[in-house]
Amino acid sequence: MKFAILLAALSLASPARADWKPIEKIETYAVSGQTAEQLYVSIGEKGPAVGTNGNARRVIAHTFFKLTWQRDYQPQGSACVLKSARPKLVITYTLPKPAGKLPPALQARWDTFAAGLIAHEKVHGAGIVDMVDKIVAFSTGLTAEDDPGCKKVRAELTAYLDQLSKAQRQGSRDFDKVEFGPEGNMLKLIAAFLGGG
Repeated sequence: MKFAILLAALSLASPARADWKPIEKIETYAVSGQTAEQLYVSIGEKGPAVGTNGNARRVIAHTFFKLTWQRDYQPQGSACVLKSARPKLVITYTLPKPAGKLPPALQARWDTFAAGLIAHEKVHGAGIVDMVDKIVAFSTGLTAEDDPGCKKVRAELTAYLDQLSKAQRQGSRDFDKVEFGPEGNMLKLIAAFLGGG
């Protein structure tokens, strides 16, 4: 499964993750300018495009993940048991990076701005990891009686995944609404970068 995720709710990782670890990557896109305003305009022109069906818009930063599974379905008599579900989760954060050397004062402002961006995106990543932990916890040992072809177990798992994915995305949207709201951290971060505060 592939999901493009802009948002994610922060929550603590559960003990279910003891036997797996997410892979986190950072990709950058080049922005240019010698003032905060020029860099910010460049972000608007070159930032990752998200959305579909003509509703694509550019964002400052983006979190994307690819999730695949190794699942061990085992028939036991007439029942089916999902003995294990091992995820492979790759989270990719896309962030802006100046193409050239910046004056020292601007570099210092950029460093603060960049640190705030990655902190925000890491919240998205934490929400994705938490969702996968919940899937592992739900999946492991999932059993259906009278299910020799494991169709019932798969259907129950699919329904849970759909429900959990929708809840995670809604939590993500709620998080971003606060972050980009009037008193939100992201708006303050952008204002400080542009204003030099």
